[in-house]
Amino acid sequence: MAPYEWIETLHQLRRQRCGCVLITVLNERGSVPRDRGSKMIVTADQQFFTIGGGHLEFQCIEMARAMLAQGRALPHCEPFSLGARLGQCCGGATTILFEPLPVNQPQIAVFGAGHVGQALVRLLHTLPCHIHWIDERAACLADAPEGVTVCHSDDPAAWVSQLPADSYFVVMTHHHPLDLAICEAILRRDDYRYAGVIGSQTKRQRFEYRLGGKGFSAQQLARLRCPIGLPEVKGKLPAEIAVAVAAEIIAVYQQAQQGGTGG
Repeated sequence: MAPYEWIETLHQLRRQRCGCVLITVLNERGSVPRDRGSKMIVTADQQFFTIGGGHLEFQCIEMARAMLAQGRALPHCEPFSLGARLGQCCGGATTILFEPLPVNQPQIAVFGAGHVGQALVRLLHTLPCHIHWIDERAACLADAPEGVTVCHSDDPAAWVSQLPADSYFVVMTHHHPLDLAICEAILRRDDYRYAGVIGSQTKRQRFEYRLGGKGFSAQQLARLRCPIGLPEVKGKLPAEIAVAVAAEIIAVYQQAQQGGTGG
């Protein structure tokens, strides 16, 4: 690793809105894989640089990912005895500093990459949020802005379970039955912050009838927003609809940040 190359990696991860843990060797005693100051960066599914490999590195990666999954934000120091604790032949001792750098931003899933979906994703990308863009058509996702998580899937509804609790779901696919299947999956998990589906009041009534037949209560159905978007923002152009929907989402997450219930 070139000097301070890790800073550029942190910068790139921040631009991609990806949380990580910065791992640093604080000190060493005896024979250890890496010297004091060596660094490694760990995300939920990637790692950059190394603190020497072996069981020490493997255990540090596991600890870092557990910190990310638990949403921990405070630094933590952990001593390691490489012989007694890890069974590594070098037999020295070291202390490792874990510095979580979480990205506490709204997680927004946009289902659909049509004209309105394209306009909405580009608008949301300018806000402090992490976007998951899901569609069956790979070509429609080809021009995704940097930092957007693209999910090309033949079964978009299956992606609903992949999002964390308190996520924001926007449903605007090219097929009403698919919209319905995604809405059903969202309502079944019941731990979301926002769920909206594009469409008219007539579409809402049809969805309520069909979802009610699947056992959803009136209270559960009331949480589903359809039509979506602030009613004060009018217009039928994709950009106008995107502005209305984005404004509604902003209002919900600002309320959540202020301690309201949102959703």
